[in-house]
Amino acid sequence: MQQREEKQLEAGLDALIVRVKDLRDSIHAFLMKLEHEHQTLQWTSVLDSFALLSGQLSTLQKLVTKEKMPSLQNLIFLPLVLSPDSDPQLETTTEGRVPAFSHEVVPDYLRTKFEPEVENREKTLTTQSERLSPEAAQKQIQQLNNLCDKLLNKLNAASEDWDSEVSASQGSTPASSLADTSALIAAVSFGKGLKPTRTPSQGGPDTPQSQPSPQSSQSGPAPGKAPSTIKTNIRTGTSSHPYQR
Repeated sequence: MQQREEKQLEAGLDALIVRVKDLRDSIHAFLMKLEHEHQTLQWTSVLDSFALLSGQLSTLQKLVTKEKMPSLQNLIFLPLVLSPDSDPQLETTTEGRVPAFSHEVVPDYLRTKFEPEVENREKTLTTQSERLSPEAAQKQIQQLNNLCDKLLNKLNAASEDWDSEVSASQGSTPASSLADTSALIAAVSFGKGLKPTRTPSQGGPDTPQSQPSPQSSQSGPAPGKAPSTIKTNIRTGTSSHPYQR
């Protein structure tokens, strides 16, 4: 009977250790994501991490409350040896978190109650709650509910005002201008408002203009001869020929 219970306890603890390690790895991955990817982190990724942690916590809770799991509350963990010297095996098992099983770490790691300050605070709150009569407690609950309702109403009103302001600002800003559209159509169809471009001269800036010959300008038609109908254009020797080598 005792061996059966020991085997059952060992199997339950092994399954519990596996679930706790999975939960620890998920928490570590989430913390690394928050630390190194906080600039590009998306809200959907955060929700996925929280959903994973929630599912692992639920699985761990179901495992603890399972019928085959022995009641851990009935077991006692009693330290036999406390030493300030470092323990390599303990350090390896705890991945460097606990180098020695000394008097300093035992109260924190084997604590089954809250810290003394937390216990005193809890006792004070418990005493104050016990002194209240049911009528006074109900009155305080009603006041808290009224305060929460007022706060929710203010938040909803502010949200509605903000939505209306955003929609009004988006509706008041025109997406197009009728005058600009008409001016564009007139410019494309009839050239209205467009300035004509200046065409360069035929000769160009580099082409020398032909000058009339002094002989032709001074000498007129010979007497007794009919004027020729053919006009000649005599260029000076300095004019550039298009096929000049």
